Amino acid sequence: MPHTIDIVLGTRPEAVKMAPVIAAFRDCPDDFAVRVLSTGQHKEMLTQILDSFDLRPDRDLEVMRPGSSLAEMTADTLRAMDQEIDTHRPDLLLVQGDTTTVLAAALAAFYRRVPVGHVEAGLRSHDLQNPFPEEANRRLVSILTGPHFAPTESAAAELLAERIPPENIAVTGNTVVDALLHFEDKLGPLASDIQSRLLGRRMILVTAHRRESWGQGLENICRAVESIVQDHPDVIAVFPVHANPLVQQTAQRILGRHDRIVLLPSVPYLDFVRLMHQAELILTDSGGVQEEAPSFGVPVLVTRDVTERAEAVNCGLARLVGTDPQTVIQAAGEILARTSRASRIMRRTGNPFGDGRASRRIVLAAKRFLTGQRPLLSGDEAFIGTCSET
Repeated sequence: MPHTIDIVLGTRPEAVKMAPVIAAFRDCPDDFAVRVLSTGQHKEMLTQILDSFDLRPDRDLEVMRPGSSLAEMTADTLRAMDQEIDTHRPDLLLVQGDTTTVLAAALAAFYRRVPVGHVEAGLRSHDLQNPFPEEANRRLVSILTGPHFAPTESAAAELLAERIPPENIAVTGNTVVDALLHFEDKLGPLASDIQSRLLGRRMILVTAHRRESWGQGLENICRAVESIVQDHPDVIAVFPVHANPLVQQTAQRILGRHDRIVLLPSVPYLDFVRLMHQAELILTDSGGVQEEAPSFGVPVLVTRDVTERAEAVNCGLARLVGTDPQTVIQAAGEILARTSRASRIMRRTGNPFGDGRASRRIVLAAKRFLTGQRPLLSGDEAFIGTCSET
């Protein structure tokens, strides 16, 4: 009898990172029967991603309501997940990351005594306010988790420091690299209207959406982008703007009239990968982009004060710059000048976050967990990340 696995998705990053995991489990029908549940936390963006991977949720819980507070969102998701788990009683519930969906789904499973598997376990900023509420969410989920699928050795070390039993930790690599490799042979040209505007110009790709950046932080990021473009006549900035009204209003007010700044609605994932691939520089507060950009050798300026993904920074592939406009402008200028050794290092290809085999490791570790085998992965099966020397 196959083990029953429920995989829960709510947001675009969860869908990107879990799509290859879903495919890997479904490649083993004798061992696993998989259901995909969507809470619809970011429904439109979630649908875009699932379409890109030719996936559909088996159940859409439709718990999201416009204007919901974090508490309301958590309560609604917890209630819906409790009913779903009580009805189907999976052998294992899989969640990914640190969203409200992840916290509520894990808590519902814990209440029903269903084991929780946490993909991308062990990320820590050690600051409950940054990122908010993600740092709290992932710490709480770790307490409720059975098998911890840590993306890197440093994430596993964080779990060990919190007294998580080592036999319940598997270092798998990050599944976002698996997702990128899925699209490797599909990276055609950008849409013609964007491609035509890029002719003879270098592109800066901008993303900004985190809750802790709302207000002055987002204003500062937009002012910095405006100055960078003004200072570099051969540079164009492309900014796929998050659907949140606060982000939309700020971006339009500051950047909406500049002829070398392109504000886009949220773009399908494959289009976003194309943008990353062609970028000269990326400014982002996104955790996922920090993990993806090294695969393309694109320098990243992280517009946050702390990052739980220190591997790229430690390898010299990314730099923490916060949201102070002058700091961002100066760092971008150094990279765009292409003269410093640091700038050359940031353009190395080679990804310290994964090797494209994370999903297969998760499937193997999950099977061992459910059949009582330990360790979940042996030393030579686990992912070992390194900094590229090329």
